[in-house]
Amino acid sequence: MAQSNEYIVIKAKEDGVSVIGLTRGSDTRFHHSEKLDKNEVMIAQFTEHTSAIKVRGKAKIQTAHGEMDSDE
Repeated sequence: MAQSNEYIVIKAKEDGVSVIGLTRGSDTRFHHSEKLDKNEVMIAQFTEHTSAIKVRGKAKIQTAHGEMDSDE
């Protein structure tokens, strides 16, 4: 099973930030998306279905590997 106990935290720095879950397997596809408004926070986890997470817009992203801003 490809599930992980690792979470990522995404905090929107503007309205309309998109968080998109991408599938794993031979074809990478979008399988879930959310829109966040300014200061909304989403906590996400990689699962057996989610191999990547795409963030579009200005946001602060925190992981076990560090913190980054998507607008830099």
